[in-house]
Amino acid sequence: MFEALGQRPADLLRSLLPVIGLVAVMLGIYSYRPNAASYIGFNLLLTYAIPVALAAFAQMFIIAAGDIDLSIGNFVSLVTCIVAVVLPASPVLGGAILLLLVLAYAAMGMLIHARRLPSIVVTLGFSFIWLGIAVLILPRPGGLAPDWLAALVRIRTPLAPLPVWALFVLSLLGHLLLQRWSFGIVLRGVGGNPKAVARAGWSVLRAKAVLYGLAGFFGVLSGLVLTGIATSGDANLAPNYTLLSVAAVILGGGEFVGGKVSPVGTVLGAMTLVLMNSLLTFMNVNSDWQLAAQGLILIAVLAARTAISKLETRSAHGHAKLSIGR
Repeated sequence: MFEALGQRPADLLRSLLPVIGLVAVMLGIYSYRPNAASYIGFNLLLTYAIPVALAAFAQMFIIAAGDIDLSIGNFVSLVTCIVAVVLPASPVLGGAILLLLVLAYAAMGMLIHARRLPSIVVTLGFSFIWLGIAVLILPRPGGLAPDWLAALVRIRTPLAPLPVWALFVLSLLGHLLLQRWSFGIVLRGVGGNPKAVARAGWSVLRAKAVLYGLAGFFGVLSGLVLTGIATSGDANLAPNYTLLSVAAVILGGGEFVGGKVSPVGTVLGAMTLVLMNSLLTFMNVNSDWQLAAQGLILIAVLAARTAISKLETRSAHGHAKLSIGR
């Protein structure tokens, strides 16, 4: 049966883990709030899944490079400050600043590769830079999202609410970028085997710049959407997005070693985390415990993935022994 699907049993089971987790959380929500399974219910539950998924995509490209980004949360917060303060007053200046932020992310990737610096240290340093700039722009929560942006995130779409369509399009776009785009194979190879990429004649420096630039681009999109939803900016609006982005990538099947990532799985992971917060709220769990619950979920998924890998290894050894016996 599994061979007919074109995957080994262990690979198929690993790929189904994000789906299983999402379905389990949705069933839990439905048991507490049956009316959540409606147009309005899904719209309310998944609204914040869009900026979280976009931030998770930013993290996904960094992990695809074999690195990790500890600055994406403060980066998204900085974008909300720029969008709420600079963009309404001067759209050209605000757009130029956002473009510079994307280029700054690409330059950060080039710096990490060229100087062989640990990404965890460099991105941690940049997180303080993003936070400092954000506080200078907007010392206190405030500003106002542009009218067009606030209206955009509240569009009523046919058949399904906007978050469902947005998350579907995001999954499709990520799949096309990393799985169908010819250069996407090179980008995925950077995290897995950069020496092979270099031997094939591709520039690893250029590939890392593209990956980090894509991370910056999706980080800007996350900040734009978050500002439209919150209708204002805040230098401390999204620091938890750093943890959420890493958790979403890992829940979706990503791995720190080898640069293995899944765009569709990342979106499913982001949805699971956002819906899990709603489920815990419905269960009257204190908000202070929600981060702990997310950590436990992440540990459980990693444990399940490790168990699947061990079973696969044992099965391979068993088949090898049978072959030798014959």
